[in-house]
Amino acid sequence: MSGESETEALDELARRRGFYFQANESYGGVAGFYTYGPSGASLKRNVEESWRERFVTREGNMEIDAPTVTPEDVFEASGHLDGFDDMLVECAGCGESHRADHLVEDATDIEDAETYPTDEVEELIAAHDITCPNCGAPLEGQRVEEFNLMFETTIGPGSGQPGYLRPETAQGMFTEFPRLKEYAREQLPFGVAQIGTGYRNEISPRNALLRTREFTMAELEFFVDPEAGGPDLDAVADVSLPLYPASAQAEDGEEYVELGPKEAVEEGLVAGEWVAYFLARSKAWFESVGVDMERFRFRQHLPGELAHYAADCWDAEAEVGGDWIELEGVASRSDYDLSKHAKHADDTFTVFKQYDEPKTVERATVEPDMAALGPEYGSAAADIASALADLAARDRSAFDGDEVTVEVDGETYTVEKELTGFEVTEETEAGRHIVPHVVEPAFGVGRAVYTVLAHAYDEDEVDGETRSVLRLPPSVAPTTVGVFPLMDKDGMGETARELAETLRQAGFDVTYDDAGNIGRRYRRQDEVGTPFCVTVDYEAVEDGTVTLRERDSTEQKRVDADALPGILADIRAGTRSFDEL
Repeated sequence: MSGESETEALDELARRRGFYFQANESYGGVAGFYTYGPSGASLKRNVEESWRERFVTREGNMEIDAPTVTPEDVFEASGHLDGFDDMLVECAGCGESHRADHLVEDATDIEDAETYPTDEVEELIAAHDITCPNCGAPLEGQRVEEFNLMFETTIGPGSGQPGYLRPETAQGMFTEFPRLKEYAREQLPFGVAQIGTGYRNEISPRNALLRTREFTMAELEFFVDPEAGGPDLDAVADVSLPLYPASAQAEDGEEYVELGPKEAVEEGLVAGEWVAYFLARSKAWFESVGVDMERFRFRQHLPGELAHYAADCWDAEAEVGGDWIELEGVASRSDYDLSKHAKHADDTFTVFKQYDEPKTVERATVEPDMAALGPEYGSAAADIASALADLAARDRSAFDGDEVTVEVDGETYTVEKELTGFEVTEETEAGRHIVPHVVEPAFGVGRAVYTVLAHAYDEDEVDGETRSVLRLPPSVAPTTVGVFPLMDKDGMGETARELAETLRQAGFDVTYDDAGNIGRRYRRQDEVGTPFCVTVDYEAVEDGTVTLRERDSTEQKRVDADALPGILADIRAGTRSFDEL
């Protein structure tokens, strides 16, 4: 199936079977907003629970739920006000706005136009005679501008306090760090996770769930000691990472490097053991929820593509409809976020690192004579005193002469050394405060759901008819089991309804269906990805055994109805297979 036909078939199935559809269609709809239907909401919830089990429960991390509306000061500190932009070009003919880098990528062989400066994108639009997708008017000569993607709002009545809908969940975990570190007893490393809604005012939403204006993210902020060792990579030694490094992309190659996590670090390809560890954990998780590993890779960000906070980043990407789409970014954010908030917020964003034994250290301090500095330097005296303190901590040799020079707001001041109160003393300290570094695996839940559906969708032939089937893993399928009476008579309907209720009480998502012939009922469940169907026939009423049908192979086996909850639980958990029954 071609890329375009694959996505068209998936979108048609999604609407018809209740996975997702455009929101507010009765009012015309607005691009970039989707509603998950009954099947989609269940699939999405199962994917989220699987992520939580892997990255929170099994890793021993914390989870929080922070507000989606955030004061402007937070995003000023984080850099989002200045650096969270996409390239916009507006058509002079119809007034429609477009994502300029996407237009260039669609019309050329360039895959990373977002890394280009705006003036070069303007030149590419002109050189390739790119026109407006809406009305066909030429876009040559139209200015390409940076457009901030955050939704702005007002907190409180009237003019109120400016705020924004969060474009990511990460800042909630950074701003609450002073309290969260206490819950972790200031012991590094520790992780804080969050699954929640993010908002980005996309210029041109497209591709269903892949680029929307409201979406769900699952993010983990993992705080580490930059001077300490990393994780035990032997725990993920069995994972092979399909890496697409920046060097290969620069050469326009498609050559992937298959390495284990430890080898990737030793060869300098991946920046740090924690990044390699989370790449390995991520790959295993994606495979567990149904992403096809033959259509999966980790692509390293190019230098011009890196976010303003990232020192290095690898995107987990999957091929869908002929295009590679981002599912996750694993970023090394260094100490950028906590250091930024430490400068702007009235709190402490460090962790106290205790030494194995107390140490005696020399410390340079200043105690300026303000009675002399005040009359001499006026309103600048306090800033000069602060600058002297910073200089003493940074470079004590600057105080070797009779005078000391500092710079305040671009102006140079020379102060007599005797007025600075400079001295070097010995102190015994039990430890010191450090700013943790952050490694962030950030997942797009909607993109993962879309990819799982795309990779699960298949068409085959059963009993001479073409069958549409979603080969979803039992752990994430919207419905675990369909229960059918062969006919709703002679006690079969009553027995089937009782069995369906028993399975529901055992924690399974169950569909009961007695409409139409049994083959059609099977097809309906195959199409929404239900991995098992149970048929209650005359024999079931007589001896308590039922027919259990497996979706992918369509094979059937006779099992005891009383044992069914345990059988399904084992298969869903992966501890037993259908073939072993």
